[in-house]
Formats: sequence, C-alpha cells, structure tokens
Amino acid sequence: MEGVSATMHKLRPYLLMIFLQFGAAGTYIVIMATLNQGQNRYVVIVYRNLVAALVLAPFALIFERKVRPKMTLSVLWKIMALGFLEPVLDQGFGYLGMNMTSATYTSAIMNILPSVTFIIAWILRMEKVNIAEVRSKAKIIGTLVGLGGALVMTLYKGPLIPLPWSNPNMDQQNGHTNNSQDHNNWVVGTLLILLGCVAWSGFYVLQSITIKTYPADLSLSALICLAGAVQSFAVALVVERHPSGWAVGWDARLFAPLYTVRLYILVLTIINQLRQISTNLI
Repeated sequence: MEGVSATMHKLRPYLLMIFLQFGAAGTYIVIMATLNQGQNRYVVIVYRNLVAALVLAPFALIFERKVRPKMTLSVLWKIMALGFLEPVLDQGFGYLGMNMTSATYTSAIMNILPSVTFIIAWILRMEKVNIAEVRSKAKIIGTLVGLGGALVMTLYKGPLIPLPWSNPNMDQQNGHTNNSQDHNNWVVGTLLILLGCVAWSGFYVLQSITIKTYPADLSLSALICLAGAVQSFAVALVVERHPSGWAVGWDARLFAPLYTVRLYILVLTIINQLRQISTNLI
C-alpha cells in the first residue's frame, strides 16, 4: 500500500495537468457562451483578471510575506508588459478569433503554443538547439508537427457530416450560400488566434525572465492579473460605453470569471506539487 501511495503522490501533478487541459478547454466554452450573450470581450477580460487578482492577493500576502522581494522600476515595467501581453493582447485577439471560428477550433489551435514559445526562445537565444541531441530533434519535430497541424486545420475543410437531428437539404443549401464567407471568417479568425498565441508565448518568455528577479510566484501572478485588469479596463472604457455592456447576471457572464479562478487555483496546486517533487529529488 505504501508503494501505491508513493506512486500516486508522484503521479498527482501529472494527473492535475490532465485535469487542467480539460479545465482550459472548458474555459473556451464558457467564454464563448459569455460572448454569445452579447458581452464585450474586453469587459470579460476585465472581470476575469480582476476576480483572479482579488482571489490570489490574500494567498500572496500570507504565504510570501517573508520571501517577497522589493519592487523595482524594472520589475514593474516587466509586470505591466506581462499584463499587456497575456490578458490584453492574447485574450483580446483570442476571443475575437474565437468569435469568428469556434471554441473547439480555438482550443485546438492554441495547442501550438509550445511550438511558438520554442521558436521565440530560440530566436532570443534562450533555447539552445543541437541537432545531434535527441532532445533537440524531438523539439524540432514537435514544432513542425504542431505548426503543420494548425495549417491543415486552417486550410482544409472536409465534407459535411450529417447528424440524425439535422436537415441535410438545409445544411447543403446553407453550405453553398455561406461557404466563401465562412472560409474567409475562419482564415481571419485563425490569424487572430495565432496573434494571440504569439502574445501568449511572448508572455511565457518574459515571465521566465521576470521570475528570476522577482521569485514570488503568487505575488507575481496577482500583480500580472491586476495589471491586465487595469489595462483592459482602459481599453474597455473606449470600446464599451454603454452601462448595459458591463452588466453581470446569473448566467455565463458571472460564471466565466468564477470558473477562471478555479482554473488559477488548479494551476497553483500543480506548481506546489511540482515544487515538492523537485525538493524531494534535491
């Protein structure tokens, strides 16, 4: 029993990562439902990051009060840049692209995030590539496969799959009418999602640099969410001037930021588990 318990303890972070993937896929569905209800995407970003900052702040204040370094101007500028890259650019472009495609498609395209991050890190000489090493070969092949898959999903449109509850004649008629327009929307939507993916990859690269000078995970996450909320609030004030656009009801508009907070908590749990494993290995 002790061996099984030890094995489960080691597998826990990886199982949590699997649950995280399901949770991330659910985020796209919830956000899509919120956008379909007419709420502006930047308003969604404001609420999402503001609630996340409010939830993370108490944990940061309690658990990192002794290890939190002093704030410097350099770190502050990096935090503002991080808040602009991920919440504003990534979520802004990603949600707009998702509006033009679908939640499933966006979730699939976002899987090239590791490939784009690897390319950016390699360009900035933060990632070393040695063709003779198996590890480098695996990264290169994985990058090409990921980019190739995104390209196929963008350009290829297969035959319509008839479902038992659909009307084949109506589907065929709509397919002939909207085929060109839908294709253009999906191409533009894909480009927007890819722009968001590049911004997200840049976020990861800059975050890896920032964490070295500000090694306080919870505090940094809370500050990034706060910076993203403030910057997206400034954008939202310009694009959404009607008070009704800021309304939150007992529907997806309220569930979306709360769901995201649960995802943040799961991420923090994974980080804590991985940290414990690293400590035990050392």
